[in-house]
Amino acid sequence: MADVPTNGADGERNVLGEPLAACSRDPETGFRRDGHCRHLARDPGRHEVCAVVTDEFLRFSRDRGNDLVTPRPDLGFPGLSDGDRWCLCLPRWSEARTAGVAPPVVLAATNEAVLEEVPLETLREHAVIAD
Repeated sequence: MADVPTNGADGERNVLGEPLAACSRDPETGFRRDGHCRHLARDPGRHEVCAVVTDEFLRFSRDRGNDLVTPRPDLGFPGLSDGDRWCLCLPRWSEARTAGVAPPVVLAATNEAVLEEVPLETLREHAVIAD
């Protein structure tokens, strides 16, 4: 995985109240595919949770109709592997949490808008250890 810069994204903030860090540039993630988990009105999926995907989560997502493993070159989607960082849809992350398979969250790159639905303490419980 390529290094991820920590500069803010156009004034957006993370769940810690700091400038929003990039989630991943390799693979390029986010609704805009600019590396950031932005809060955008035109993104009904709310791709705001930066997570380090796991094989367990990828299977869970595929079983619910969202295959994140298979590359889709026509959509510019490389396919994900265990350990990749990706901006997940907030509802899918919450569903995975309820099922006990939520992938770890990168707090510095998770959009503060997530706090409307998920308490910070819950996110901390699922945070990447070395975040």
